Amino acid sequence: MLQSLKAIHSYRQGETALLEENRWLEYIVTAEERIVNLERIQSLRQLANSNPVLDYVERTLQELARMPLSFWIKETVETVLKWSEAAKGGTVRQRIVWQEQGVSLFAHNVGSAQIYKQHVADNSHERCQLTHTLIYTHGLIGQYLRGEVPLIENAPLFQLVKQGIVSSRELRDLLLPLNRCVIAAVSPELWNSLKSRVEDVVDQIVTGQFDNAFSLQERFRHLRELSVRSGENVEAELAKLEIQPHIMTALRALNDKTLWFVEAALHEFSFEEFIKIFLMTLAAPQTEHVRHISFERLMNSMYYDFKGRKKINVYKKRMIEKALRELTYEDIRNHRTPDSPHLTFHIDHLDEARDSMYVNFEFSAAAEKLIDFCIEAEKTPLYEKAILMLFDLFELRRDAYDRFHNEEDYLSDMNRSADYKQVILDYVTGVGVIDIGPGGGIMLDLIEDRLPGTQAIGIDISQNVIETLERRKQRENRSWRVMKGDALNLKQYVEPGSIDTIIFSSILHELYSYIEYEGRSFNHDTVAAALRSAFDVLPPGGRIIIRDGIMSEPADQKRIIAFRKEDGMSWLERYAKDFAGRKIRYERLSPHEVLMPVNDAMEFLYTYTWGPEAYVHEVQEQFGYFTPSQYENFIVKTLGARAVIIKCDHYLQDGYTEALAPKTSFMNERREPVPFPDSTCLIVIEKQ
Repeated sequence: MLQSLKAIHSYRQGETALLEENRWLEYIVTAEERIVNLERIQSLRQLANSNPVLDYVERTLQELARMPLSFWIKETVETVLKWSEAAKGGTVRQRIVWQEQGVSLFAHNVGSAQIYKQHVADNSHERCQLTHTLIYTHGLIGQYLRGEVPLIENAPLFQLVKQGIVSSRELRDLLLPLNRCVIAAVSPELWNSLKSRVEDVVDQIVTGQFDNAFSLQERFRHLRELSVRSGENVEAELAKLEIQPHIMTALRALNDKTLWFVEAALHEFSFEEFIKIFLMTLAAPQTEHVRHISFERLMNSMYYDFKGRKKINVYKKRMIEKALRELTYEDIRNHRTPDSPHLTFHIDHLDEARDSMYVNFEFSAAAEKLIDFCIEAEKTPLYEKAILMLFDLFELRRDAYDRFHNEEDYLSDMNRSADYKQVILDYVTGVGVIDIGPGGGIMLDLIEDRLPGTQAIGIDISQNVIETLERRKQRENRSWRVMKGDALNLKQYVEPGSIDTIIFSSILHELYSYIEYEGRSFNHDTVAAALRSAFDVLPPGGRIIIRDGIMSEPADQKRIIAFRKEDGMSWLERYAKDFAGRKIRYERLSPHEVLMPVNDAMEFLYTYTWGPEAYVHEVQEQFGYFTPSQYENFIVKTLGARAVIIKCDHYLQDGYTEALAPKTSFMNERREPVPFPDSTCLIVIEKQ
């Protein structure tokens, strides 16, 4: 076993006396501030209960121990590995001392090399110079392959060859196992995927071929690899940049700079937002003298723990996205930054490292508290109120950001409703089809797969939904299109007469519930505006297809709900208190039975079906807002004589009975079992 691994093992067994002889280990285990790459952490709770830096160093050494190497190479690499994370350790007092000594705590590889040199008796010895340089350049090959550093940052390694300290062959024999240990300790699969690329870069370094390095565009490609895997079309985004030469000219200032933690901090943002952040960084004072740019603070602020897993702070992300969308490239060239008292783009130049800077977005104290409140409220009825306060603080439209919490799960759930939506295809006419509020894109998929020759377009007010769909389209090679647009003003986005069918699938009730039309939500005028907007762009023979919630008639029917679950009555009491659409009426007949108007029962039951995870959203939406006859009369009144209803059907959607039967019994006033009320309508309107 390597001596360093023995030391770690003994420390883990409680032997602390050995720290005096192993100062590298002492620094790592006495760290009072955990300095780790959150990209490698699955749960922030790991930071409280473990030492990720020590764990990583141990994995690098274990990888080394398994490799058949000469004694000299293994000993040298062992020394490099055990000291290479030293600058991430130390007590607060020790770190203050290091700062006073001029140790770089910004670039951890540089700082670790400086700390190593302090602990070597003869630091002028060639062996010490070799080890120092290997620590100094530790990890830079992997970071070059990620686009984070220029290849020239590895030039000190080639200087070892020029000075005759090692031969090209010897340096290669050191760099390959060293980088294998560094990368395989993150992930063995990652090493297997990068091995040949690492070998090519090592060959460039040991022979001094630094001119054939990545271009700026190639660095961007590598910095966006995680985004590309999620579906981003980086080539199309780069093409947009290249036709704007003034932007590319400004970005070339990045050519000689190292970029730390970029992918971990920015891969969730769109390519345009990613570029805008770099442009704002380069426009900041004194940036031309900076060598290192770090996004570590931004990375650390963008995550929190949710159910034991690291989760992106979508609240902060959305506020940053809004601020960036309000800035044009020209604004940034003129040194404009986000114009909000609650969000500031912040550059921090360090006194102890004047060639380095931190990039971050800082939130006001009020915004930070409100975002923390949103996180704490995620499982309570307070959640929606917290979100609305956040919207007000940053002046966001509610309908532009429909789901914050569990958005990916929500879109996935929507896509599982494919079987229920297939019936819509029977009524699609013509070539051009718009799906309003495409959600996860399942309707777009169905149209593309089952109606060849049809061009499907999804329109959504939420930029985040559009970006998610764009990535999925790229990932799955889909031909449908998506665009950002307002369902109440389709003429602004669609040429009248160019679209034959417009689909509102489970979206009108959301417009009805959420959009404040003329100052009021839960407003039938919102539905009217959406239908008129669609009808106006259709040609004669065009169709509007509505699949949405429906109320029962006669509306004065009453139903008895007998709860089979102990929590049923408390669910109803909570729902009646929280539901904003209208007053929910019920008469308690016994501890487990209530008498309710049929449509109040319907609204409650279809929220009760979805369970606690969905409650905070479903309680904000009124699913049924017309009875069938009311809907027909409303369409005629809204759209006039040219609107012909060729289909008006209503039914109970499959799955509700199975979900509700174990929870409730449903009866009429004579206590006779009756079916659950119809949940869904299918209405087809043709323009004459």
